[in-house]
Amino acid sequence: MNGKQMAGTILGTVVKIVIAVVIVFYVYKASAVAYDYGYRIFGEKPITSGEGRTVSVVIPEEADAKKVGEILEMKGLIRDAKLFQLQEFVSDYHDCILPGEYELNTSMTAEEMLEVMSTKQEKDAEEGNKSLDEMAEESNSEEVVDSENGE
Repeated sequence: MNGKQMAGTILGTVVKIVIAVVIVFYVYKASAVAYDYGYRIFGEKPITSGEGRTVSVVIPEEADAKKVGEILEMKGLIRDAKLFQLQEFVSDYHDCILPGEYELNTSMTAEEMLEVMSTKQEKDAEEGNKSLDEMAEESNSEEVVDSENGE
């Protein structure tokens, strides 16, 4: 083997090693980003803890999860509209968001916001033949009873 062939073989091997290292690096980085995003879908914390701040939000007719996410992100209620879209897709409230005006808080999770804005509340009320007001009244009276019992 002459010097040119040996140099070519060494150079080819070095190039293959560099390509392999770059591929491993990008696979590692992509995996870390995918894991982080996946974790955030189910474990995203609210913007603030404690009382937070209440924000009035108007959801227009025919708004999909992407548009709702953009509105909530613009109002400072969530960090990432695309993440909200995924959270809505995997939640019990998929395709249940109603148009209207809502009072949401920065201490609410995406799941809690979806619950407030969803038709699921109405379906639950219809199944029990109760209005949303009656359900809210029952919930409030249960809280009063619990606090009187010291629970």
